Amino acid sequence: MALRSAITRRSILISSTSSSRSMSSWWKSVEPAPKDPILGVTEAFLADPNPDKVNVGVGAYRDDNGKPVVLDCVREAERRIAGNLNMEYLPMGGSNKMVEETLKLAYGEDSDLIKDKRIAAVQALSGTGACRLFADFQKRFSPDSQIYIPVPTWSNHHNIWRDANVPQRTFHYYHPESKGLDFASLMDDVKNAPNGSFFLLHACAHNPTGVDPTEEQWKEISYQFKVKGHFAFFDMAYQGFASGDPERDAKSIRIFLEDGHLIGCSQSYAKNMGLYGQRVGCLSLVCEDEKQAVAVKSQLQQLARPMYSNPPVHGALIVSTILGDPELKQLWLKEVKGMADRIIGMRTALKENIEKLGSPLSWEHITKQIGMFCYSGMTPEQVDRLTNEYHIYMTRNGRISMAGVTTGNVEYLAKAIHEVTKGA
Repeated sequence: MALRSAITRRSILISSTSSSRSMSSWWKSVEPAPKDPILGVTEAFLADPNPDKVNVGVGAYRDDNGKPVVLDCVREAERRIAGNLNMEYLPMGGSNKMVEETLKLAYGEDSDLIKDKRIAAVQALSGTGACRLFADFQKRFSPDSQIYIPVPTWSNHHNIWRDANVPQRTFHYYHPESKGLDFASLMDDVKNAPNGSFFLLHACAHNPTGVDPTEEQWKEISYQFKVKGHFAFFDMAYQGFASGDPERDAKSIRIFLEDGHLIGCSQSYAKNMGLYGQRVGCLSLVCEDEKQAVAVKSQLQQLARPMYSNPPVHGALIVSTILGDPELKQLWLKEVKGMADRIIGMRTALKENIEKLGSPLSWEHITKQIGMFCYSGMTPEQVDRLTNEYHIYMTRNGRISMAGVTTGNVEYLAKAIHEVTKGA
């Protein structure tokens, strides 16, 4: 009996040791993920004790003192919401009021598409969530398709469609020599893509280049898409923030709609309302009729269910409160124009300060580009010098976040840029 008991204890011990060894090795093969190229810049900036350091890497608006901004229209909306708090679940498709107001921004106040209920739309987790939801929808209902993505693009676009298992192709966009649009190559790629291809387009304020097609070029792109039967998915993260005029910034989308395209659109309120942490956005797809729109929306909701069930309520309340009140909406339009105008002014100041130093290079592209970012044309080595010698932080592709440029640091930034580029 004692012998049997000892054997049993020994068996349990061996089994326990084996089990522990097995459990400890479950995650043994997991390596640290590579640092995000954008968020890593902020980490390095925060760790730098130098008092003159400058962060022009992060894509978030700052005032002329380099401080984050909460818009007055948002503060007033918060005040109103506080008197009528609602912590209930939203439907899977999100806030109907927020979606309704958001569609008016993209498609127009008097859009027949909205009146005819031809748009399938759901609230999404900002622009990233809207893109991801569409990528999963594309994979489910067009499983053999691929997505054409511009070179360059926001780095997360590649992550989104990769994780949705949608194969990626690229198309020409930026022309490094002119620091503008490579329109001829772009059109060649559109023409040479298989009929019925999916294309990701930036509606305005292309990230990271700040280079947008002209109105006439958009018309040519739309025409060629029509000829080829391509599907256009617009990522519109900067409506109103680019030019200061939401209508002007939606022009690319309106051109495609006038030509009869059934487009997709991702919208975000991170930049144009400063609701970065609220993660509030919208995904919309134009359909052939109301019946199709109902079906498509139901499938978008079905995709959202296992991802996050339903979107958060607070940001949606802020947006619907602002856009649903004429007075608050006017205040927002005034404030978003103020943000855009400050950035446009900083573009002019940076260009003039570099030129004043006698730079032999052309810096016209600083003011020709639009939106949050300036694609400076600096090399990774030049950017490294800016960081190591001048404590100026940006992504190594030379992308400058103009929101980080202020009247207090623009002269210092210009001098540093001149020093690292004057031998080029």
